[in-house]
Amino acid sequence: MAGIEYEAKALDIDPVKTARLITEAGGIRRSGPRLMRRYVYDTLPATPNRWVRLRDTGAGTTLCVKQIATDAVDGTHETEVTVDSFEEASQLLGLIGLTPRGYQENRRTSYTLGPARLEIDAWPRIPPYLEIEADDADQVWETAAALGIDRDRLTSVNTTKVYALYGIDLDAIADLRFP
Repeated sequence: MAGIEYEAKALDIDPVKTARLITEAGGIRRSGPRLMRRYVYDTLPATPNRWVRLRDTGAGTTLCVKQIATDAVDGTHETEVTVDSFEEASQLLGLIGLTPRGYQENRRTSYTLGPARLEIDAWPRIPPYLEIEADDADQVWETAAALGIDRDRLTSVNTTKVYALYGIDLDAIADLRFP
């Protein structure tokens, strides 16, 4: 599947309070906290703001190419397919010359609220954040408003830039795991 991702993040949230806000607004919890793991690869040739991600979501495995055009709500383009096995896909990528530049973990709890998909994400070394993803920018803004989150509090920067806001160079961390 290929397309534009419409998403924004509210950083430094209280996960319990945010989960309560979502359910009080009519949101439905779709999956409990689950460990997600991923390998990140440079494309061939390596191109700034574009990478390959192999991710085990805890419910399935996906392979995608992500490209950041801008830091706007609609600035990320993603082409993604489902694969059968995290380990076998990693081996296949190695056979075609891709070596992971990093391994990363996060914990995610997923909700829906109307047409929007909401993720409460916890990553090592940084405070949790809420990601709001929808089919268009207006749905993102409307969902944030339904939760009482001011648009000015939202950002659409990618995870690497989120880490940079906390003084951490994510690209310099080859293995990012929970203790």
